[in-house]
Amino acid sequence: MSVDLTSPNRPLSGEPLSSSPDKGRLGEVAFKVVIPARYASTRLPGKPLADICGKPMVVRVAEQAQKSGADEVWVATDHEGVADAVRAHGFNVCMTSPDHVSGTDRIAEVAMQRGWDEQALVVNVQGDEPLIAPELINAVAQQLHEHAQAAISTACHALHEYADMMNPNVVKVVLDRDGYALYFSRAPIPYARDGWEAMGDSGIPDNYPAFRHIGIYAYRAGFLKTYGELAPAAIEQCESLEQLRALWHGYRISVALTGLAPAAGVDTLADLERVRVMLS
Repeated sequence: MSVDLTSPNRPLSGEPLSSSPDKGRLGEVAFKVVIPARYASTRLPGKPLADICGKPMVVRVAEQAQKSGADEVWVATDHEGVADAVRAHGFNVCMTSPDHVSGTDRIAEVAMQRGWDEQALVVNVQGDEPLIAPELINAVAQQLHEHAQAAISTACHALHEYADMMNPNVVKVVLDRDGYALYFSRAPIPYARDGWEAMGDSGIPDNYPAFRHIGIYAYRAGFLKTYGELAPAAIEQCESLEQLRALWHGYRISVALTGLAPAAGVDTLADLERVRVMLS
């Protein structure tokens, strides 16, 4: 599924929609959104409650998720202050264990608590993405719905800059002919054996199939329970990429290709200030 978020009829990431979403326009598949919101953060303590133009960041994320056409939007947290702020703005909260090591584990607990059907589609929207496009959330759910052989769906966009290819914080993905992920890596993959010398640091070789992974996922609720029972994989630990656990155990990940690079999330104080300026 190729998703063009650059169409003039689609708002760019961070631009609010003027009204409630038309589910026929965004896609009619039913899905739920869960936003993991861990209060502790090494680089930005208390990040979910960081003020962005009068609202906590996690509420800004929930507002974008609500515009996606989701049937339900839940914030999953282990912090009462976060829960209180979310409820005060009219959103659902699920209190979860403080011992989860990943957002996927936290989402799995929500699915279990809510008793969702095993085939229910659940989209994981990161709690530090206040500019995420609602269309992207919907597209990832559509992607999983349309690919019955996939356990997970996610998204990517084309890479054009040499610096991004070499940046280990920019996760790359290689796809097969049907759009399923072959591998994710922080390394420059695929490696252009005969291209880098000629290009130097001036760009990426022509027709180079380089894609940047976008960190949003959709799961079937039944797989969330299965994922928690899978043994960690060596490649997952080496790359520090939890989606590699699913690939290592033989599960397929379908990838939606979008034409728009989403706005960066909030990891640092500088990121927070940038988002405040954009939304002010």
